[in-house]
Amino acid sequence: MHPLRMLVIYFAVVLIGGALLAPGLYWVAHAATGMFPSLDDVPPHRFLHRSILLMGLAGVWPLTRALGVGSLKDLGWPPPTAHWNWLASGFLMGIVSLAIVAGIALLAGGRMFREGLTGVRLLEKLLGAAATAAAVSVIEETLFRGAIFGGMRRALRWPLALVGSSVLYAAAHFLGKAEFHGPINWHTGLVSLLQMTRTFADGGALLPGFLSLTFAGVLLGLAYQRTGNLYFSLGLHGGWIFCQKLYSAFTTSAPGNNVALLGSGRMIDGWLALVVLVLALGMVFRFMPCVVLREGMRAGSQ
Repeated sequence: MHPLRMLVIYFAVVLIGGALLAPGLYWVAHAATGMFPSLDDVPPHRFLHRSILLMGLAGVWPLTRALGVGSLKDLGWPPPTAHWNWLASGFLMGIVSLAIVAGIALLAGGRMFREGLTGVRLLEKLLGAAATAAAVSVIEETLFRGAIFGGMRRALRWPLALVGSSVLYAAAHFLGKAEFHGPINWHTGLVSLLQMTRTFADGGALLPGFLSLTFAGVLLGLAYQRTGNLYFSLGLHGGWIFCQKLYSAFTTSAPGNNVALLGSGRMIDGWLALVVLVLALGMVFRFMPCVVLREGMRAGSQ
């Protein structure tokens, strides 16, 4: 089957399957609140997000097998022994790039530090940010760069595959929160999935938010394209998430903050972050050595 057709089927199964799975997860969780009371505090929209993620993860292996990916190396994960430098370099770049955004936003008065943070709370946030950064970056780099970008390269020239996979990456992160009203029925997830697409009708959110996410995907994909593995992309993505989680936890919006320019707690939804991402993309394209530049079914020539 054609790689692009496989990807279309994959996304349809993940989104529709996740929407149908979400009510079941919600019912099971609420049935278990006697043993796990904390589950009662989980908002309903989280079940939809988690069920879509579960479907996405469950489908990665069948998708990669159908696309002809036979090993972890083909998916972008060669043995890490010789690639720790890429991982560290990517993480440093991720931290520095968003630290620039955070510093400018704080100096400009758009954000301010939260009060009343204790040492224990600080440690909890640091550990939580590190765990989230590690887990999410591994999952998303494997899916969006290793499987999706890698699969699209088998059918398209790599620049087109890079842009296409980056748009899909941005769209997945641009979905809004679903609003649940009334009882949870079997079709609630499908209705909520439609609600989540309403953010695409918000022109103010599309620019710069969606554009920034697309540039982030291009930057991550280009790093994979030039290094031949996902370790730099993993470090870069992890650094971004780590910095963003700490920024959201330790700062809050100041009165009169220009969100369109400086961004919110997400950081990447302002014009400032877009400028930094464009500069980072230029640095990767200009200075990162091109170890391998693959196109077509396997490691083809340029």
